[in-house]
Amino acid sequence: MMILGPVSYLDCVVFCAFLTPQLIIHVGLLETVFVVLRCLPFLLFKLPLKFIYERYIVAYDKRTSFVQKASLFEDFVIRCVRYAFKNIPPKVGRVFFSKPVALPFLKFRMLRHGHLRSPVHWHEYSDKRFKGIWIVKDPMSKPDICVFYAHGGGFSMGSAYFYLEFLLTWLSLLSDSGYQNPAIFALEYTLVPDASFPTQLEEAIAGYEHVLSTVRDPSRICVSGDSAGATIVLSLLLHLANISRHLEKMDSTGTWRLAKPGMAVLISPWVTLVSDKHQNTTSDYLDAGNLHRYARQYAGDKVSVDDPLLSPGNCRDVSWWKSAAPSNGIFVAYGAEEVFAPEVKGLVRFFEDNGVKVHSREEKGGIHAWPVACLFLSTSLGDRQKGLKSLVEEIRDNIC
Repeated sequence: MMILGPVSYLDCVVFCAFLTPQLIIHVGLLETVFVVLRCLPFLLFKLPLKFIYERYIVAYDKRTSFVQKASLFEDFVIRCVRYAFKNIPPKVGRVFFSKPVALPFLKFRMLRHGHLRSPVHWHEYSDKRFKGIWIVKDPMSKPDICVFYAHGGGFSMGSAYFYLEFLLTWLSLLSDSGYQNPAIFALEYTLVPDASFPTQLEEAIAGYEHVLSTVRDPSRICVSGDSAGATIVLSLLLHLANISRHLEKMDSTGTWRLAKPGMAVLISPWVTLVSDKHQNTTSDYLDAGNLHRYARQYAGDKVSVDDPLLSPGNCRDVSWWKSAAPSNGIFVAYGAEEVFAPEVKGLVRFFEDNGVKVHSREEKGGIHAWPVACLFLSTSLGDRQKGLKSLVEEIRDNIC
């Protein structure tokens, strides 16, 4: 099985080496140089000055909750991510998470840890309706647990390849927990502005149907995702529960009925696409203004951004949610300091008040999608695996 060490400064240098030519190819030399020049004042002056002031001069009890608990490396990287999310154009950001950058970087990290090839089997899968990555312990046997995963990235960035190390580690922990043949299918959905809703939901429906045909037992499937991917997963559940409500919003996919999965695990779900409750925090790296712009791109021209099918937090139909919830319920993990926290809390409270089976875990001082980020940024093995292990424990408790 495979659990690599934490990301090092050497890894960061190598990542930039893989990134630079891809930026020149996909963004252009002049724009790449322009973006770098725009970042220099932040990197050379604002970042180091604020870093030193907020970590070493401000009194401990006056520091943000995240800074109080973060290591130097964690704090440094999150400050860079916060700046990038707010200031770097999405067409530049999406190159960071793309296959031509993420896959060779993962292979380098494997090689640095003594793996000439992946110790866990994975392969790409594609047909005319969807594509993704299968990760499975034994590809010749039927899985006894399968996670259907949709990655985050604001609908405009991200890829299954960027999440591959996270998912390989998740598979290893599922195996350690007692499953004989765990599997994960990571959906590679179309990003905006290349396509808008309902394309991503249609791809999720087709991908879920494929997983269902492979696993055959829906009670053995856990649908999961982080951020925008978790939004797509919630939309998928609402769709499976009541197809007839929204056929006019779909093109041609998803007019047949599929069995519900056994469980849902959501990491920092973007439950309501546009909300006044989305407010920037001093700890989190998300920017509410950019999020709302991405949300409107995702909605496109055909459907309102407030429609409950693509913005599930706006669904307050108890019967619809009771029909949509998997038999073993929904588990939600999120950070107390993240932009989405108020909306996530509101939806969890709505579920609890109306008898929809839900269990949540709020990470004190936590920021957006920390179970994913901490695997790469934290130093100790315990801290790096803490978030993932909580997900595995929830799955193990509910899908025996």
